[in-house]
Amino acid sequence: MKPNSPWVFLPLLGFILLAVLLASGLGRDPQELPSALVGKPVPAFSLSSLLTEETVTEASLTGRWQLLNVWATWCPTCHVEHPFLLALAAQGVPIAGLNYKDETPAARQYLANLGNPFTHVIVDADGQLGLDLGVYGAPETFLINPQGEIVLRHAGDLNERVWKEKFLPLMPAEQSGQGGAQ
Repeated sequence: MKPNSPWVFLPLLGFILLAVLLASGLGRDPQELPSALVGKPVPAFSLSSLLTEETVTEASLTGRWQLLNVWATWCPTCHVEHPFLLALAAQGVPIAGLNYKDETPAARQYLANLGNPFTHVIVDADGQLGLDLGVYGAPETFLINPQGEIVLRHAGDLNERVWKEKFLPLMPAEQSGQGGAQ
């Protein structure tokens, strides 16, 4: 290469482009994952219930404001989030569970040992519903309106701060467990 060749600046240009790309991601919240399904109905499904012999469909996610919580026994953060889900359920917040890519006996034992905050638990053994929802991993929580539409998606554990900052402002007060978990 000649010293005056434009190719001499190619490594510098590559470095600048890489630096700009990396810097653009620094200010973003990793918990904020966009969801193409916000404002759209929960995808159609027909799956088994974890605790009954029933088949559960997307119709079970209509008629009231509720949460859809994606969880699994292999998920350490799900264990951290579980007491908060129990507190929300005790305050009357309806929570449907989506047991994601898990072993059914382990999931049943988990709920028997730690308590069951869920109105019903959908078994997503192969992860297809999770894939249809755009789930990256557990835990994730979706806020579903009475029409069965996704209003909000939160990746990561649901805790008091997230509940108050993200979920409560979107829910009618009479549907939100009287102000959230304390």
